[in-house]
Amino acid sequence: MQETLTNNIIRKIRDQKEKRKALILAHNYQLGEIQDIADFVGDSLDLSQKAAKTDADVIVFCGVHFMAETASILCPEKKVLLPDPDAGCPMANMITADQLREKKKEYPNALVVCYINSSADVKAESDVCCTSANAIQVVQKFALKKDVIFIPDQYLGSYVASKTNNKMILWPGFCLPT
Repeated sequence: MQETLTNNIIRKIRDQKEKRKALILAHNYQLGEIQDIADFVGDSLDLSQKAAKTDADVIVFCGVHFMAETASILCPEKKVLLPDPDAGCPMANMITADQLREKKKEYPNALVVCYINSSADVKAESDVCCTSANAIQVVQKFALKKDVIFIPDQYLGSYVASKTNNKMILWPGFCLPT
């Protein structure tokens, strides 16, 4: 009985995907059942980049707010849906655009480097965004001799500081263990 119910749900999802010309993206951290019906599984930026290369009209992003926002930024002509409106990232929620504006007033000549796992509002207040894979190169290339406000991940920022010669002002954000 349970298998039939599951098969019916999967069939309905596939029918709706086809009908609406939708694409399902699932972050690596999603349950296996979600990953099984997704068109793409991976990290958040990669998923958004893949979505931008498709002809889908609708993107269903099984992830958190900042992931869906990134997809929306990269795919402005597509409708982006977040199945769980309460899906958030504690680290991304540790800084707001207002808080960043206040920090920028303290360091008016600093460059703001924002880790991609941040809200769109915070990214909009930043000078450049980075991923964990390119954070060192971004700081080295863009910061030159400027101080750097690194947001929101203090641990990634601390690691970047240890590999560069830049003065880093670290925001006290971090990933919470589950």
